[in-house]
Formats: sequence, structure tokens, C-alpha cells
Amino acid sequence: MFTKLRNRFLVVNLVIISFMMLVAFAAIYTITYQNVHNDIDMELGRVSEFYHKPDGKFGGEKQKDGDHFPMGDGSKGSGKMNVNPPPERSVSFSLQTDEQWNITATNSRFDMDSEFYSLAISEAASAKSNAGQFTLDGNRWAYRVQTNEGEHQVVFLDVTAQQKIITNLVYTFAAVGLVMLVAIYFTSRYFANRSIAPVKEAFYKQKQFIADASHELKTPLAVINTNADVLLANSEDTISSQSKWLHRIQSETERMKTLTNDLLYLTEMDDSRASMLFSNFNASESVESVILTMEAVVFERDLSLQYQIEPDLTVRGNSEQIKQVVMILLDNAIKYANAAGTISVTLKKRHHDIMLTVTNTGEGIAPEHLDRIFDRFYRADPSRSRKQGGYGLGLAIAKSIVEQHKGKITAKSTPKESTSFTVQLADR
Repeated sequence: MFTKLRNRFLVVNLVIISFMMLVAFAAIYTITYQNVHNDIDMELGRVSEFYHKPDGKFGGEKQKDGDHFPMGDGSKGSGKMNVNPPPERSVSFSLQTDEQWNITATNSRFDMDSEFYSLAISEAASAKSNAGQFTLDGNRWAYRVQTNEGEHQVVFLDVTAQQKIITNLVYTFAAVGLVMLVAIYFTSRYFANRSIAPVKEAFYKQKQFIADASHELKTPLAVINTNADVLLANSEDTISSQSKWLHRIQSETERMKTLTNDLLYLTEMDDSRASMLFSNFNASESVESVILTMEAVVFERDLSLQYQIEPDLTVRGNSEQIKQVVMILLDNAIKYANAAGTISVTLKKRHHDIMLTVTNTGEGIAPEHLDRIFDRFYRADPSRSRKQGGYGLGLAIAKSIVEQHKGKITAKSTPKESTSFTVQLADR
């Protein structure tokens, strides 16, 4: 499923970026193409003006077909066409023809054979427009035709260099586009994997959560079903004689109630993060009230309780939720303390934070379990936790509350010695 999601992300990303690249390249190509052709038209216009006499005539007396005067020659008497050279950077020539497109005169700075001129004039004659381009002998030529009294003057300009600019631009775009797509593919793949990782983790956590919740509900349901079958099998007996089966059903029902209430509480915590109203309250009094409530339980378990609470420490948040965190940590400390062990609670200010620490002596928690003890339904010692009625949700609830208060909860333990939980909250 996640592989398909990643692949879809890659395909969509590549399609969008490819489209954007195509639009960008098309825009650059169009602008460059128009600029190059505008430059060609301007230069062709300048060359045409050079070869065309100001009085509108093509030159002096007509030349015999095939007569050729090098550019700037100035000789041959009445046969000369122009005396000033055309633009130095241009490779151009001019051909003069009659009405049937027979060459009557040429004007060029380059020595070209008559066959080349014939092919060039035939290209211009076969076209239906007075301007255009064609390829001859591997070069690209642009031409412009001017007609006067049935005679034609055709000016030719070599635009091979300009055409190469367009061609090279296309090849450059193709190469750059290919390299960019390859780079974008691997980059997108990397970020797709990173983007999917939290979703994947959340999915598997949710899947594990559902499996764990189902497992926890399955056990009391099985006990209730078994005891109900016993009751039905002895339907003639009195209620008092079967009270033990009813007590077991009631006990398991209470366990299920506790579990469902915890699950609902966690869900409500996740849904109400943005809507919870906080206020300033005295954290010292809240912690001390919980300790006083739990003193009887500590005494009953033959444990030693030590606490040190700095007075009048203020926290912004929800007083009842913070009390619940203290209750959860104290309850865990009592459950997992060794016989005649010690429990200590400290609340003090450190820099700009309020630090609550709950420590107990006992078996401790192995290092491999410390990173997961705040996960829902996770228990370092499943058999012992079930025996004591735990579901592995208490620390998950405590962590959710602390994070809602923008605080931090951590645990550290020394196996066979002690375990400490520390809650860090901002002082208000």
C-alpha cells in the first residue's frame, strides 16, 4: 500500500514538474525563436536596402546573363550595381532576373558558380511568397524578393549561424530536461520516503493499537461469557449460591469499563488539543493534594513516602489534568516498588521550568524498554501488569496530557535499583 502511495506521489510530482519544465522551455524557445527571426528580418532588410538603388532602379544598364561584379569593384562602367560594401558580418549576394526568372546580373563579394545561383533563384521562384528560407549545400539561406517593372531583384542572406542557435537550444533543452528529470526522480523518491515514513508509522501504530485493544477486550469478554454459561447451566440454583460467578462477571465488567474510559479519554485528548482552555493555577497545591490522597495507599503497601514541594509554583494549563498525571506516576511508583521500598516526589523550579520528579525503588526498567513505555498498551512486564490490573495506557495518557501542555516527560531507570519519571512544564 505504501509503495503504491509513494509511486503515485512520484508520478504526480514528475508529471507536474515535467509540465512546468515544458512550459518554461517552450516560453524560452518561443522568445529566442522570435528574437532570432526578428534579427534575421532586420539584417535582411539592411542588406536589401544596400542592394537596392535609392531611385527605385535595380542598377545601371542590364548585364548580360552570367556577368559578375565582385562587391565594391566599381569597374565595368555602366554595369556596376553598387559601390559601397554591404554589412561586413553578413554573407549575402543579390541576383537580378527578368520576368521569367532568368538571371541577368549578380552582385556578390564571393565567387560562386552559376549553378549555385541558378539553384538559389529557382528556390526563390518556386516559393509563393516574397520572403522565406531554404537549405542549399548544407547552409541555410533567407531571401527577399523585390519586383519593379516586371524584373526581380532577389537578395540572399546566409542565416546558418542563427539557425544553429535554435537547433542547439533544442538539443540543450533536451539534455538539461533529461538530467533534471533524473535528478528530480531521485530527489522526489528520497523526500517521498521521508514524507510517507510518519504516515506509515502512524498507520502501524493505529493497527497495533486496534489489535491491542481487541486483545484486552477479548480476555474479560471470554471470562464474562464463561461465567454466564455456568449460570445458565445451573439455572435452578439460587442467586446467592452462584454469587461468585456474578462477582466475576461484575469484576470483568469493571475492567472493561476502565479500559473503554481510558480509550475514550485518549481519543478526546487527541480531538480537543486546540479547544482546551488553560488558566494559571498553583501547581504546588495540586501536587500536594494528590500526595495526600495517596498516602493511605502507600501506608497500606508498607512503603516509605518522601516528598519535597516548593511552595507557590504556578503553571498555565488544566489543574485536573496535571493532577491526573501526578496520580498516574504515583500509582505506577506504588505498584512497581519493591517490598518496604521508598517513593519520593519532588517539585521544584529550575531556570524557567517546573520540574516534577517521581522516583521509586524496585526492579527498574530495562534500557530496551525505556523508549517504548509511553506507547499505548506497551508493558515491560506484561504478566505482572495484567496481574495488577494495568492495561499499559496510564503512561500514554500522562504523555498526551504533558504534550498538550507543551511540556516533556522522560524516564530513566537503573535496573534492580530505582526508576524516575520527570515532567518538565513551563513556569507561568
